[in-house]
Amino acid sequence: MNHQRRTVLKGVGSAAAVGVAVAAGLLKPTAAFASDRAAFDAKGVDAVMKAIKATGAADSKDIVVKAPDIAENGAVVPVEVTSNIAGTNSIAIIAEKNATPMVGEFELSNGATGYISTRIKLANTSNVRAVVKAGGKVFTAAKEVKVTIGGCGG
Repeated sequence: MNHQRRTVLKGVGSAAAVGVAVAAGLLKPTAAFASDRAAFDAKGVDAVMKAIKATGAADSKDIVVKAPDIAENGAVVPVEVTSNIAGTNSIAIIAEKNATPMVGEFELSNGATGYISTRIKLANTSNVRAVVKAGGKVFTAAKEVKVTIGGCGG
């Protein structure tokens, strides 16, 4: 049996199925991208907070932002955010001094634990801010991370 022929036929079949789904409107290519593009295009923390509808967020000690005090390489900074607030719907991470401060927003559903672990880039020493939406309210907490070598070309 010619395995290369089988692989090609599988690829063509998959591409055709995706094409039919897109043509039928079942699959929207834009749905795979960030739905709130304004937050990622925003310059400055206030603009990001406005774009994600988090203006007036209250400081909370129930949010734990875990990141190194000093990051030798700003290109890869491990960050963990834990929300101990019941009913956490989403967690957003903002690097306050990056040119584009919005790092990401993670939607949580079906009672998922309010925990995010990721790696981010930091241009220079900055607060890493977590914004948590829970029960129709918005909460925030931040931690300063000192960067010795910037990750955004700095």
